[in-house]
Amino acid sequence: MQNDKRFIRLGLKIKELRIKAGYTSYENFAMDHGFARRYYWSVEKGRSFSMNYFFKILDALETTPEKFFQNWD
Repeated sequence: MQNDKRFIRLGLKIKELRIKAGYTSYENFAMDHGFARRYYWSVEKGRSFSMNYFFKILDALETTPEKFFQNWD
């Protein structure tokens, strides 16, 4: 099954912000913020996830939806 390109783009943006936050390892980020490592990894790889989970990730990255989607075109 092919992933939705929109989720892939979201995952790449989340990964970019994680790295900018100083986390080179998705596993460390997930553990430090109480996320299941495998599920968090799947988000970065573009798999579908809930809005609730998305907001939790944004909180962990200390950003808002407005900032996350800034320059999103």
